[in-house]
Formats: sequence, C-alpha cells, structure tokens
Amino acid sequence: MKITLHSPLDMHLHLRDKEMLKVVAPLSSKSFAGAIIMPNLVPPITTIEQVKNYREEIYASTKEDNFIPYMTLFFKDSYDYDFLKEVKGFITAIKLYPAGITTNSEGGVSGLDSKDLAMTLEAMSELGIPLLVHGESNGFVMDREREFVTVYERLATDFPKLKIVMEHITTKDSAELLDRYPNLYATITLHHLLITLDDVVGGLLKPHLFCKPIAKRYEDREALLELALNAHPKVMFGSDSAPHPRSKKESCGCAAGVFTAPIALPALAELFDKYSKLDNLQPFVSDNAQSIYGITPPKKEVVLAKESFKVPSSYGEVVPMFAGEELSWKIEEVR
Repeated sequence: MKITLHSPLDMHLHLRDKEMLKVVAPLSSKSFAGAIIMPNLVPPITTIEQVKNYREEIYASTKEDNFIPYMTLFFKDSYDYDFLKEVKGFITAIKLYPAGITTNSEGGVSGLDSKDLAMTLEAMSELGIPLLVHGESNGFVMDREREFVTVYERLATDFPKLKIVMEHITTKDSAELLDRYPNLYATITLHHLLITLDDVVGGLLKPHLFCKPIAKRYEDREALLELALNAHPKVMFGSDSAPHPRSKKESCGCAAGVFTAPIALPALAELFDKYSKLDNLQPFVSDNAQSIYGITPPKKEVVLAKESFKVPSSYGEVVPMFAGEELSWKIEEVR
C-alpha cells in the first residue's frame, strides 16, 4: 500500500539555531514543503532584522530542498501598528508565550489582561496577522491548559477579528473550544495523539517523551484523536518537534521537548492507517493549514509506503521519538 501527500506542512516547528539548526533543519525540509518556525531563541526574535537573519540561516541549511520557513515574531505588548505593518511582509504570525512557561520563554508576557495586550492585538486584527498561543497557566502542571481556557475565551471575544491558534492542544477542554468560537483554531502534535502521562512516568521515566504541555489523560488523547482523524477543518498538524542534545534530556533538570521531525509523516501514516482514516491525512497535514493561513506552499509530493522502517537511534546528538523501534510505514520518495 502507498499514499502520496501533497505539500505537507508542519505548523509548529522548533529549529533552534547555529549547529543544532544545521542538524535538524534538513530533517524537516526534506519531507515538508514548509513550516511555521518558532521564535523562542536566545535572544528571542523580536525585530525585522532578526527575522531576516534567522530566515537566511534556515535557507542556508535547507538549500537542497524545496521548503519555505514561515517566520514568526516573539510577542511583545509594545508592538504598535506602524511596526507591525512594516514587519508583516516578513512574518506569517506572532507567537505569545506566558513568561517562563516553557523553553526560552522568560521574556514572555507576565500578565494576560486584554487591556494590557490591546495595542498589539488590535493592530494584529487590523493587519490580519494570526496570534499563536502557548496556552498554559502557572498552576498545577496537569491543570495548566484547562485553566487557560478562560484566557482563550476572553481573547476570542474581545478581539473577534483576530485569528487565534491554540498551539499543541492537549486537553478535551481545549478541543471543545473550537466549535464555540469562530476565530479559534488549533495545532495538534504527533506525540499528543499517541501518548498519555502514563507513557512518560507510569513506569521508568522516559525523558525523551517529556514535553510541555505535558501529556495528559486517556480521555484527552481520545478528544485529540477525534479531531485529527476526522480532519476537523479548524485543526492542523504542528509537530512541536523540539530538539535537545541527549545530554540535556538524559540529565537532572531534563529539558522539555519531543523530537519527531524526521519520523512524523511515517508515524502519522501508521496512526491514520490503524483507524482506517488515511483519506483524512492530507487535510490534516496540509489542506487545512493552507485554508486557515491563506498560504500556498511549494509543490512537493511525499510518497509513503507501508513497509517496515527502523528509526535511527539518534540524529547527531538528538534522540528521536521511537528511537531504535520499527514503524510500519516509511517515506519511499520525495519529488
């Protein structure tokens, strides 16, 4: 059995920078036509010059492939209309992080009162720039995304013209928001479709499955599967593939992030095949994103075959999900 995916897109991707970028960027650009690139570097991407420089660094590492990095800015409540009008031609969206909530987010937003964010969000609304949100509070780790629901509701209501993407949703509560607010959308990762917290800490700790938002309960995973497998039109694939060197994962103070970029499409094919939903993989990994963002990615065909594929134990210093294991699908050809 074979399937062909047309211009697959990763709508939430971490490429890091410098030497790490050189290792991981080609692993995405080989099989994806484009990706939304996260801006939480050190320092974060907040200026036009930084966007341009980072984009050129990505192109230099992916020049062998037909791939577009869709750039983003790190949200600041001080961005005004004139600045955003100028930067709009270089970015696809702006990413909001609550301060200190995840990797390299210390410079994020400390307060989430609509009045404090109004200048930037109103300008984004007028200019048609989507807002991407890491939606977690600073509460108990299993409740953080659920507690953020009221923030999403307030943002969606106070800024009805603003396109808001709930990034890497992990809970049933977030899934239920999609049909209640017309301007709310969501990305879903591969790993949150496959694992629960039990897989991470139910036996021996598995550091390479530790991520933020943390994996949740079985009922939460079922809600995500319902959306993804049926290609809900407001949902799209975003890997949140987040590489860290093995030394940062297998250590005290384990870094949060699951590295899935090189195995995402075969693993998704395996999952959708398991549920007899292969016809819905194309909209989940490309068509919905094109519609939501209004983008036209490069033409790229990825042929996947139902044949055994052994996942490498590492890519450089980065350990992927399913390292050393076998998947039942593989990428046969990219054209």
